[in-house]
Amino acid sequence: MQEGKIMKALSGYYYVKSGSGTYRCRGRGLFRKQNITPLVGDDVVFETVGNEEGYIKEIKERKNELVRPPVANIDQVLLVFSATHPVFKPVLLDRFLTVVESKGILPVILFTKIDLLTEEEKEKIDGYMKDYREIGYTVIAASPKKNIGIGEILPLLEGKTSVVAGQSGVGKSTLLNCLRPDLRLETNEISRHLGRGKHTTRHVELLEVGGGLLADTPGFSSLDLQDIEEEELSACFPEMRRLMDSCKFRGCLHVKEPRCAVKEALENGEIKDYRYEHYLEFLEEIKERKMRLGR
Repeated sequence: MQEGKIMKALSGYYYVKSGSGTYRCRGRGLFRKQNITPLVGDDVVFETVGNEEGYIKEIKERKNELVRPPVANIDQVLLVFSATHPVFKPVLLDRFLTVVESKGILPVILFTKIDLLTEEEKEKIDGYMKDYREIGYTVIAASPKKNIGIGEILPLLEGKTSVVAGQSGVGKSTLLNCLRPDLRLETNEISRHLGRGKHTTRHVELLEVGGGLLADTPGFSSLDLQDIEEEELSACFPEMRRLMDSCKFRGCLHVKEPRCAVKEALENGEIKDYRYEHYLEFLEEIKERKMRLGR
């Protein structure tokens, strides 16, 4: 028996790296019966069959996992958002942030294609970057094609397992090619007619980049909030989380309750209107889900 980490999942095989090499493994039938799916990033025990083949016998306990993209044991998520083409949507970034925060994973926000902005667009994006930095997030403005921001990203990767996530067409593969030029990952330009990019990444794989492991993932356009309860949602917004204990009522949802510290901060301009509006939108979505499920 050997121990290793799943570095790639492709066509029903799991590529496990150990001290003695990389092995193409199958999962045991037991996992299917228990409704357990091995994920990229899993630490596993496996048995070799031949020189480079094997079977995964055990999946070690995960510290966290994401469903979309399917990755486990993550230290941080690099949320890549295009400053233009496709147009930046704060509600989508806040949805990503909410899901990542709910998993207890550190988010890092990367704005790409900043070299393509008009002066008016740049002023708007600069405003958003300022807002998110004030909340406490690490925000990096980057342009892989111009080699802007790469020097800020590389030190963040050292010794960590990171995930690159974001919509298709925002420049994730271009970013990875800049961080590690030998990868030569396929890239596609954004479709100006459709407003989105093609999915150039078709599987999840951990790559050795900057002294750490970095997962390239297929692009996706939305994330559901099915694992988050109403009472937990405000804890996924750091500026609200800091005020929760100051609300009069325990379990305050920060909507109509009296002496709500979050509402007071909103009125004072300490919480941005659009962040609070997104919070209400997500809260309503969670409530509607509970009603559908009869909970």
